Amino acid sequence: MKRDFLTLSDITPEELAALLERAAALKAGTDSSACPLMGKSIGLLFDKTSTRTRISFQTGIYQLGAQAIYINTQELQLGRGETIEDTARVLSRYLHGIVLRTYAHTTIEKLAANATIPVINGLTDMHHPCQALADMLTIKEKKGRLRGVRLVYVGDGNNVANSLLEAALMTGVELVIACPKGYEPDNRIYTRVVSGGGRVRIVTDPEEAVRDADVLYTDVWISMGQEREVERRKKIFRGYQINRRLVSLAKPDVIVMHCLPAHRGEEITDDVLDSPQSVVIDQAENRLHTQKALLEMLVK
Repeated sequence: MKRDFLTLSDITPEELAALLERAAALKAGTDSSACPLMGKSIGLLFDKTSTRTRISFQTGIYQLGAQAIYINTQELQLGRGETIEDTARVLSRYLHGIVLRTYAHTTIEKLAANATIPVINGLTDMHHPCQALADMLTIKEKKGRLRGVRLVYVGDGNNVANSLLEAALMTGVELVIACPKGYEPDNRIYTRVVSGGGRVRIVTDPEEAVRDADVLYTDVWISMGQEREVERRKKIFRGYQINRRLVSLAKPDVIVMHCLPAHRGEEITDDVLDSPQSVVIDQAENRLHTQKALLEMLVK
């Protein structure tokens, strides 16, 4: 039976732990299997521009022995009115898996419901689960554990924050989200995580949030599709910048994370992003390793 990865909750905590172990082995080069996906074809169906998601998936697919087929949705019949349902059914006859990067989360839900092959969420407006996989691997590498690590996310309660909420429930990470009122993560996800026993808090004061933080994390204030809100969002989020003062309030050995691309001088300053405490390049690299482990798990 085919499995999809639309949100982090599509796998179990035990599977997540195993996936991180497998990703670490792949990264270390201790893998003994050669090209486990030899002869497979994976479609990369993208509505949104991409650097890390596209290149890490294309590279990882190649390293696993499969071929990646990049598909700009505007070059498909989707751009001329063909339904996502029909597209899913047809692509299922050609491919062994699909990675979709799109806007509305309902789009990937429709694709997965009509595809007979695994569908992986490369990003939607609601979730970014592949990023959360890389984030958890990075924290485990740098801190030696996940359970009990105090992760503080500062900024917009967007798709990254939603996926971090799910990660906190599954790993035992203690998550604090500092965001302006009205810009919190999705309340349904937050409620489910809290009721499930996740150690999470949402506050409005970033200085309160970052005290005793092991990890500081931020993302852009203006995501793709929000370009009309640039000036308003800049005013609202002005106090939610990770800078030297905010870092100084955290633990001395705090690490700084950002899923990239960064808008330097907005959500994070140059001196923090380029500091020895920054692990953003390791974090970006780990997209490759965790996604390879995920592809191995899902594509048969």
